[in-house]
Amino acid sequence: MAHIEETYRQILIATKLRKEKATLKEIQRYLEQKSELDNRNYNVSDRTFDRDKKDIEAIFGISIKYDSSEKAYYINNDSHPAFNDQLFEAYEVFNVLKFAEKNSDHILLEKRRAAGTEHLNDLLHAIKKELKVSFTYQKYYTDAPEQKVVKPLALKVYRYRWYLIAIDRDDRRYGLDRISNLKILSDHFAPHNVDINEIQKHSFGVEVAKDYTPQKIVLSFTPEAGKYAKSLPWHDSQEILIDNDKELRISLYVYPTEDLKMEILSQSKNIKVIEPQSLVDEMKEIYRGALGRYD
Repeated sequence: MAHIEETYRQILIATKLRKEKATLKEIQRYLEQKSELDNRNYNVSDRTFDRDKKDIEAIFGISIKYDSSEKAYYINNDSHPAFNDQLFEAYEVFNVLKFAEKNSDHILLEKRRAAGTEHLNDLLHAIKKELKVSFTYQKYYTDAPEQKVVKPLALKVYRYRWYLIAIDRDDRRYGLDRISNLKILSDHFAPHNVDINEIQKHSFGVEVAKDYTPQKIVLSFTPEAGKYAKSLPWHDSQEILIDNDKELRISLYVYPTEDLKMEILSQSKNIKVIEPQSLVDEMKEIYRGALGRYD
């Protein structure tokens, strides 16, 4: 129990300092409040806090700095790996879900099917050991499930869903929520000289962009919708071209995949494609077809 509380305490300290600077007394008060809420002992002495700082850096790669002018501790959020953000977000969600068990009137959870996360460890093992996997796959648009044997390359998250990027007869991606009967096979596959990060660098969504060339895509948003695009950028390549009371205009350097087109369509009331002209023409054709269904 003590070891669990120590780990939780270190996560809580890092979570607190990710949000704001804090003096040691403020950190100690925060841990006291969390101790009362969780019915655990997260309290920390000056000496224990010094040890926790070292452990947090060793385990999470996060260095806690001290601002002598304010006598406060802080974390430089630009200096630590992005995956740590998701780790701490997951911990915070975990705590909320625990709270929701006994407080269902205060937290309204979305009813949805499992995300397939039970497959993550097996798939990671197969990817690392270069072992083929077999599974049953149920597409959304067909009734009959398909049996697959693939070479797993990577895992990716898109819109809070997990996907397997793999080599089948063609490069493919599979939603983990539609996989069942997963088995790791004894068949090794030869390493592929594939830089998956480079392949995905210009991808929007999870579509394997084998037959695409990255292009400069320029989109115009209404001012209201533009606020969302600024707070949650569409892609790492996003650049703001115009930002005024009439529009937010951005550029992306991505593959013009179906995932991109679906995202544009989902916000069609508030977004307009400016360039390239080929994408403008394609979107016009899609809208004409949609209008035709209302005749």
